[in-house]
Amino acid sequence: MEESIIKYRNAVSTIKQAILQSQYRAAKLVTGEQLSLYFGIGGYVSANSREGTWGTGAIDRISEQLRRELPGLRGFSASSIKDMRAFYEYWCQYINRQPLAVDLQIAENNTVIDIDSFALQNWSPLAVEINREEFLSVSFSHHIEILHKTKDIHEVLFYIHQTVIHKWDKYDLRDRLKSGLYKLQQSATNNFIQTMPVVNARKAIGMFKDEYLLDFINVEEMEVDKPADVDERVVEQAIVRNVKQFIMTFGRDFAYIGNQYHLEIFTNEMFPDLLFFNRELNCMVCVELKTGAFKPGYIGQLHTYMRVLDDKVKKPHENPTIGILLCKSADKAFVEYVISDYNSPMGVATYKTTADMDERMRKSLPDMEEMRKLLSDNSL
Repeated sequence: MEESIIKYRNAVSTIKQAILQSQYRAAKLVTGEQLSLYFGIGGYVSANSREGTWGTGAIDRISEQLRRELPGLRGFSASSIKDMRAFYEYWCQYINRQPLAVDLQIAENNTVIDIDSFALQNWSPLAVEINREEFLSVSFSHHIEILHKTKDIHEVLFYIHQTVIHKWDKYDLRDRLKSGLYKLQQSATNNFIQTMPVVNARKAIGMFKDEYLLDFINVEEMEVDKPADVDERVVEQAIVRNVKQFIMTFGRDFAYIGNQYHLEIFTNEMFPDLLFFNRELNCMVCVELKTGAFKPGYIGQLHTYMRVLDDKVKKPHENPTIGILLCKSADKAFVEYVISDYNSPMGVATYKTTADMDERMRKSLPDMEEMRKLLSDNSL
């Protein structure tokens, strides 16, 4: 019994010194420093608790004693310390640090947790592409929320990236995890994972949807006799007139280049429907519109546009063009079968206009004449 008490006291003293050292180095723990601290403590706790040298209930006793010796200390409950252990055990398999954990010989008789040895700012990724800046900018509580829900590395990194770009708080992230956003995005019909670097593929998957609501396209207001007469050019012109709304629907960091963009190769002229540039992906995005159901020939046409854009328009520092085919309808399994043989990044999505909404949703939209009158009055 007395030997166990000594072990716990030594453990408390070791962890306390690590905490004080980290607090000394940064009066207010920045995220990267905090993650390094928790990673180091997690490694220390893992090495001792998993080997059984501490015995049952050790972490609870250590947590209680830590809070006695450091009054006001927050974030070191027993469950939090176990989260630090889980954080270390998950990420140590993907992180190459100098020196490695095995070289540090983290053992129960160690009296110091060397924070410098565990500094996550100094690691390089193993096996997968990890964005160091994004990893270090996400709080520990966010990391733990993610690890509590998934252990798949691609899914973990997807949520880290989405948290950074959308500035989600912990509750926003929890909602996205609960909704299964990653699996929903993965269900979109594209070949991004197979044709793009991992980091860019995750960005593209999070950026493009499998269906778009183009509610600014009102068939009733178009100069056509009936909805069946609406062709690709009519839809395209409606998008061009409302390009700001379309970009907001499409996502962030898009810049409009043009419509019916002129391309020519071997005396053959081509005119892609819509061309954008995405700053985050650093590439052009070619959008082709079809008012009917998906057909394999549409993908071949889009792929040709993309190849000419890459050969004739793309600048040396830019990434290859992404192609998006927008159709009224598409069979997911058939689309995946067709695009699997293409080595250029492309996706197929469907879209709806106001004419495709059910009656209740359409009635909830404001009357266009009333909106025009309201905007006119406000501009006076």
